[in-house]
Amino acid sequence: MLKQKSNNQTSAASKPLIPDLEESLAHIRSTMGDSSDLVIRPMVIHKTSAAVLFMDGLVDMNAVQDFILDALMHEMSSKRVSSHQLYLTIKESSLPIGEMEEIETYKELFDKLLSGETIVLIEKQKKALSASTKGWRDRGVQETTSESVIRGPKEAFTETLRTNTALLRRKIKDPALRVEPKKIGRKTHTDVAVVYLEGTAETEVIEDVMRRLDQIDIDGVLEGGYIEEFMQDAQYSPFPTVYNSEKPDAIAGGILEGRIAIITDGTPNVLLVPALFVNFMQSSEDYYQRSDISTFIRILRLFCFFVALFMPSLYIAFTTFHQEMLPAPLLISLAAQREGVPFPALVEALMMELTFEVLREAGIRLPKPVGSAVSIVGALVLGQSAVQAGLVSPAMVIVVALTAISSFVFPAYNMAISVRILRFPMMMLAASFGLYGIILGMIAMVLHLCSLKSFNKPYMSPFAPFIPKDQKDVLVRFPHWGLLSRPSSLTKKDQKRVDSTSKER
Repeated sequence: MLKQKSNNQTSAASKPLIPDLEESLAHIRSTMGDSSDLVIRPMVIHKTSAAVLFMDGLVDMNAVQDFILDALMHEMSSKRVSSHQLYLTIKESSLPIGEMEEIETYKELFDKLLSGETIVLIEKQKKALSASTKGWRDRGVQETTSESVIRGPKEAFTETLRTNTALLRRKIKDPALRVEPKKIGRKTHTDVAVVYLEGTAETEVIEDVMRRLDQIDIDGVLEGGYIEEFMQDAQYSPFPTVYNSEKPDAIAGGILEGRIAIITDGTPNVLLVPALFVNFMQSSEDYYQRSDISTFIRILRLFCFFVALFMPSLYIAFTTFHQEMLPAPLLISLAAQREGVPFPALVEALMMELTFEVLREAGIRLPKPVGSAVSIVGALVLGQSAVQAGLVSPAMVIVVALTAISSFVFPAYNMAISVRILRFPMMMLAASFGLYGIILGMIAMVLHLCSLKSFNKPYMSPFAPFIPKDQKDVLVRFPHWGLLSRPSSLTKKDQKRVDSTSKER
């Protein structure tokens, strides 16, 4: 019954426009449920009935008044002309609007109307005119809040798709930059733009992206995360295979390397594919600092990756199974600290890790003025109180604190979450088998990483498969004059980036 009703609504919405103006307006009112924000302005032009329709709050009222209503009012005359001639006159010379389209069905009419465009209906015409008058309020371009940088652009994407495409156009002033629109969502009809550099991005990857977007069949898309879950290769992997960022320079840099950006209207986070493991360890700021500084920071991030993933596990393994591997003074100190602790090392570590995760989430969700204070005070008070109560050892507090600090070093938040999730099974393996369990977990993780792909690109490239010429911009970043080619692991087209003579002084 519901399916039949839905099919009837769909067929009704896609039927052609009714030439009778009054009947057409009645159908529009009925479909919209006499919505209070639907504005219908009837008028008579050259003794022919017409109507202007728009949604209050979605249009720029100044544009509607100055460029549509005033222009049509000037066409009023005692002279009678045919409705077809009036339609052509309005279409070709009356409305000073840059973007105008003809629509023939009610589906097109509702799509345009609910997107902030103004509709002009004329009596006895099977077509209508749609004029672009979008003008809703947005946040404007502001400083990024989730990807702070010391040097480089501070601007961030907004929730408006056209603003986001303009930010990318400002970065890449090349006519080869393509912006292909799509609509996803049966109810929301969310605007999505696929942005890539023609001649640089691989055709197979572009077609794969378009195919995956076309296969998405869902009632609504409210954020890019909806699209990310439908498009990602490994649905149940803890590691992200789609990169996202709210910084235009980071997305522009990916497009220049041959990647494809997916912009979703209503979200400031833009998706970027293909995404490799090394991309989540790099920041756009790496290219604004000197190459030696960037190289040091990248190596530091990789070190923090291992610290955040394995440090609690190593502590559990050493204190539980492999005490002989610790220096005698350190072993005696740890034994003295744990003398009054009633729990084994695994329970002690789980208690502290879960407590810190709760504090982290509380700090994010609480209002900004009190969020940071609650996180810092909560960590200090709980940590000190737990040590004094004899529930945990001071060494465990230090281990958990170092682990947490290391997880904040990653530029990509979704990679930090993956490490936080994997930390717990590693701790279980360490408590069960010691260092053998950690090595077993590491082998399983490496095998899983090497089996992953992102849009048919090996996730661990240029490490596996090993590509020597791509090592210039992985752990070590060569100076810009040394980055002669684009990453061949991403694209085989338009490889040359820098003229080899540009480094000559």
